[in-house]
Amino acid sequence: MPAEKIPGWIERLLLPKLSEISGDIKAIQGEIKAVNTRIDSMNERIDSLRNETKTEITSVRKEIESLRTEMNVRLDSIEKRIPVIEKITALEIKIADLERKLAVA
Repeated sequence: MPAEKIPGWIERLLLPKLSEISGDIKAIQGEIKAVNTRIDSMNERIDSLRNETKTEITSVRKEIESLRTEMNVRLDSIEKRIPVIEKITALEIKIADLERKLAVA
């Protein structure tokens, strides 16, 4: 139906309501834009935290690997000392036996 054929009383009733609805829609669009801006800001913060977390995890992994290497070196050193300690202990036992034999004689 062409606009010319709309009776004046309907136009007087509908135009204010349509203007009000149009204003409400614009207000809602503004709120949606504000929410989208806040979401974008939160996404940036989340991305920043994710990157910081990745950096920290990488740092902790490096420290763990360094500690693992250090422990392996120390364990290797201890393993090399064990046979020497065993030989010294055996020698101490032999010396104690010899001292007892000499004391008896």
